[in-house]
Amino acid sequence: MNTTMTVRLSQEDKDIIAKYAETKGRSISDIVREAILDRIEDELDLALYRRAIEEYRKDPVSYSLEETAKRLDIEL
Repeated sequence: MNTTMTVRLSQEDKDIIAKYAETKGRSISDIVREAILDRIEDELDLALYRRAIEEYRKDPVSYSLEETAKRLDIEL
């Protein structure tokens, strides 16, 4: 089921988004939805990256691709 969300924009922002959507041959809804979800995904990826770096600094061990494949019993 789809639902509607209202976003308040300046006329200038609306025009920019509408023109961009038009040049891409896509709807404004698709462009806005994709932009929001991409932003959320980027922030989650950054949080995971920061956590991984913190863990690595506590225990700086790394494995090559070959070592990882061998540990996981995967052929390359």
